[in-house]
Amino acid sequence: MYCDFYSIPDKHEQIQGFTHALISEIENSPYTNLGWEIDTIFIGGGTPTILGNHHLESIVNALHKRFNLSQLKEFTIETNPGEVKPELLKTLQSLGINRLSIGVQSLFDKHLQFLTRIHTSEQAIQTIKMAKDIGFENINADLIFGIPGQNLEEWTSDLKTIVDLDLQHVSAYSLTVEQGTQLDKWVSSSKIMMPEDELSLEMFYTANQLMSDRGYNPYELSNFSKPGFECQHNLHYWRIEPYLAFGPSAHGFDGLTRWSNYNDLHQYMTSIENGNMPVKESYTIDEIEYANEIIGFGLRLKEGFQINKLPKSVHTQFWKQYKQVINIYPECVDRSDDNISLTKKGMAFADAIASDFIL
Repeated sequence: MYCDFYSIPDKHEQIQGFTHALISEIENSPYTNLGWEIDTIFIGGGTPTILGNHHLESIVNALHKRFNLSQLKEFTIETNPGEVKPELLKTLQSLGINRLSIGVQSLFDKHLQFLTRIHTSEQAIQTIKMAKDIGFENINADLIFGIPGQNLEEWTSDLKTIVDLDLQHVSAYSLTVEQGTQLDKWVSSSKIMMPEDELSLEMFYTANQLMSDRGYNPYELSNFSKPGFECQHNLHYWRIEPYLAFGPSAHGFDGLTRWSNYNDLHQYMTSIENGNMPVKESYTIDEIEYANEIIGFGLRLKEGFQINKLPKSVHTQFWKQYKQVINIYPECVDRSDDNISLTKKGMAFADAIASDFIL
């Protein structure tokens, strides 16, 4: 309803065929001799745990056979509350998965129902406690603010409850209206009214203040972690570092070329069955696009980005944009030697500032 990521209705009968296709893509990957040091894996999005013990084990084994995972430090899988049993969590641990990302979203059932989530707030808390009891020591909870009808008190309550559960990582995303989603249709027809900007901004500041006060580092615009528990996999994305990707709608980057797989399960599986890689499109990024990615993603990070990472060919234009931005957004941009980052004030306007930085 609110998510524009690729997803399909429950199709258990296709799990075996999908798993076979995914393993085939992994086995035939042309990216095995790059000399990369693979230190993170992320199985998601959506609910990959629906595949079950046997299929997940087969996928992980295929990765081990095809790639050198001896340097693997962080291995994440996403799941939703109420959809995993203790036996599955124990299997995940045995496969080397050491980080869980749980789609809590809200701890108020009325908001979960609006978001078309099938779990309850009680199931969310039970799932977190179960994972901790089994021995997971790196758990993330996804939360959403800016839900129509949600007030500041409810959002604060969500944050406090999650913090009291003593998790290592919390992602707090603002609900945005993505084109083509059901939410977009409701908002366009005035059936649903999104919260005022002032309330959303207050929720953003509340999350940053509360999480910081409780010992969580706001290392990215929407992500908070205890020291040493920043999501290393996502940091690879945000720092514009190479990553491999497998599965329908997956996007990969080898440092020069970006590619994306078919975002249709049938097309994805058919391509593999015909002996082809399921790549829908690929393109080489130019220096301008690379620079814009360094700037755009870097400004989301507390650490910012280093100017020397920008191609020399864009430096003149960059400094021109820089002067304009600091005039438009006073006290929002911090420059320290070779590094550009946003101040606490600037983080609230990160998207707008990044847009004005575009070369």
